[in-house]
Amino acid sequence: MSRERAAVMIEQQGKDCANLGSPLYGALLGRVAQDVRAGGPCADAVAGYEDAPRDDVVALRLLGGVHALALSGRAPALAAHYPSTGGSFDPDRPGACWPAFRDAVAAELDWVRDWMTRPPQTNEVGRANLLIAGLLAVARTVRLPVRLFELGSSAGLNLRADRFRCTDGDFSWGPADSPVVLAEAWGGAPPGWLVESARAHPDIEIVERRGCDLTPLDPVSSDGALALRAYVWPDQGDRAARLEGALRLAAEAPATVEAIGAADFLSGVRLAPGTLTVVWHSIMQQYVPAAEWARVERELDRLAAESTEEAGFAHVSFEPRPVGGPRFQLAVRLGAAEERVLAGARPHGLPAHDLT
Repeated sequence: MSRERAAVMIEQQGKDCANLGSPLYGALLGRVAQDVRAGGPCADAVAGYEDAPRDDVVALRLLGGVHALALSGRAPALAAHYPSTGGSFDPDRPGACWPAFRDAVAAELDWVRDWMTRPPQTNEVGRANLLIAGLLAVARTVRLPVRLFELGSSAGLNLRADRFRCTDGDFSWGPADSPVVLAEAWGGAPPGWLVESARAHPDIEIVERRGCDLTPLDPVSSDGALALRAYVWPDQGDRAARLEGALRLAAEAPATVEAIGAADFLSGVRLAPGTLTVVWHSIMQQYVPAAEWARVERELDRLAAESTEEAGFAHVSFEPRPVGGPRFQLAVRLGAAEERVLAGARPHGLPAHDLT
């Protein structure tokens, strides 16, 4: 039954990947599930993870490890099918890459098993689209230099979000020469409040950038960059291009990411006079145990209660919501005021749509 449970979860992840624009992974994961049921190399790869919680995303761990093989030159036959490595995927022959994938898992089982121990670290740059919108919403009320703190930072790429450029039709915000362009950010109709704030605040001064993650990656190291590239789906070139731009910025704009849990990290954060302390996070709450998240909320409430005009606080989140509206929503809380839901988007952050 455990093996069957793993196969069912892998099949569902394949459907999710296909729905999110990756026909390659949609096709592969259906065959991975069959191989798990049959006791093939993929069953050996996921052995011990059959009863893992859904949030451990076992399928994405496997895919990341195999993608890393292709990216690092260890699986040339598979690389010929992956657009991210100069290959091509034929949607009319979706099973053509399966033999090379299966052979890569069998030949590099120790490598893949090592990657199975790693939580996926996409550090999705597209989610900065919502985080930037939240920051601009806050800027309409508070005009102070920003101290930026991120929970679940991974490699800290989105701590440099003020260096990204958002565009949609006549709307734009961010440096014109940015190597990260979040194009068609709002599906053609940015909300009026965002356009107004972007005009009033063509840039936002960020004076401190700090984040936390249990297993942070170093984006300027070869191993860290490989991991980040490996978790981007190989047939999604736009996401890969945004990542490459963000890796360039990471080398130019320093940020600190501590290897610590979110609650312990926040317990050390204090407000500072003359600044706005912003805590933000995107699609990481689901990976935090409930007891720890309760501590996170207490720390956020503490910061909100301590907020003043001279030492402000804001909480910006892009997370799944259990009820009401789209599943993934941008919410903002300024000081001790009520939280406001402003926008929704797909999990990779583009495009967003107004909910005000």
